[in-house]
Amino acid sequence: MNMTRVPLAEQMRPTSLDEVIGQTHLLGDAEILRRIVKQKEPVSLILWGPPGTGKTTLARIIAKEVNAEFIELSAVTSGKKDVEKVIEHARQNWNLNLRTILFVDEIHRFNKAQQDAFLPHVESGLITLIGATTENPSFEVINPLLSRTRVLVLQPLSKPEIIDILKRALKELKQSKNVTPKALDYLAELSGGDARVALGNLELALSFDEKVTPEVVKAAAQKKVPGYDKKGDMHYDVISAFIKSMRGSDVQATLYYLSRMIDAGEDPKFIARRMVIFASEDIGLAGNGALALAIATFQAVERVGLPEANYNLYHCAVALARSEKSREIPDLMYAAKDLAKKYPDSPVPLHIRNAPTKLMQDLGYSKDYKWEADFKHAKGFLPKELNL
Repeated sequence: MNMTRVPLAEQMRPTSLDEVIGQTHLLGDAEILRRIVKQKEPVSLILWGPPGTGKTTLARIIAKEVNAEFIELSAVTSGKKDVEKVIEHARQNWNLNLRTILFVDEIHRFNKAQQDAFLPHVESGLITLIGATTENPSFEVINPLLSRTRVLVLQPLSKPEIIDILKRALKELKQSKNVTPKALDYLAELSGGDARVALGNLELALSFDEKVTPEVVKAAAQKKVPGYDKKGDMHYDVISAFIKSMRGSDVQATLYYLSRMIDAGEDPKFIARRMVIFASEDIGLAGNGALALAIATFQAVERVGLPEANYNLYHCAVALARSEKSREIPDLMYAAKDLAKKYPDSPVPLHIRNAPTKLMQDLGYSKDYKWEADFKHAKGFLPKELNL
């Protein structure tokens, strides 16, 4: 086998929207990507989804269909100077009446200052930015950039979709008869919804010069079928069990489920975020230090990373599991939300309104209010109709 040729996953990369398998919620006749291509008007986008779901492919197709130059940067290897070169090149394109689409892979890896650098050029239309990320943009992309882009969520490819991609590749290679149906099923199961992984495993299995069976796939992939899909039911079942174990103060169960998530490759920041929520939702006023510990753990995971951040995750999980629990915060929160929904427009009482002018003072604004610690006004603080 010629090992210098283009990898199968690259060979099979779609070049038009009609060739794309999956992501029907974005590619239907009335959906956004189809509209962008049809109108030939590029829009700045953030493509959020797991690996191997077509983020780069879709960005390249959009650039081709709207007749724009496609420039690709990886946030892992690129810096500020690389961005500046792209902007200068985009200015030259602008003078030639040519659009520029800048695709930034793993855009969440750019820091705030680097992301800020895109803003004026996205806003002016000099570049159309398409960012790809596997992380939640709400946490990883700065708000000003989010407000200037559309976030599109890509879903993991389903098992039937992966099988369709594999069959298409086998037809292209004229190898359909050399792979058993069970081997195809196994390849799809192993992929975890990632087309690149599936095609990579298929390519290696075919290189063994024998009929591809599940045993050959297993030898090529060097791993068993995963029992934990980071986007499937098991993902939600295990995180649920982790939280319920902490709530029940069962340290052993807490750490067992934590270990399963880490061994399965779960995003450690996802775990840390859940513990930040738990600290207020389930511990709250019973242990005010829990929130600070959980936030410190999240920061440690961000700055240290695995495997060393394992210590921080296990430390926090044990502390939260052992802590005294209280539901007072969520109870108070939901009660307050219900009250606000029931009385959304009740006027703020005059006696606690701000009184910056004499006229307002004469009208009773801030009347009898005293700037004192723990001051309790005789008329209370709630709108009149709430003082039942």
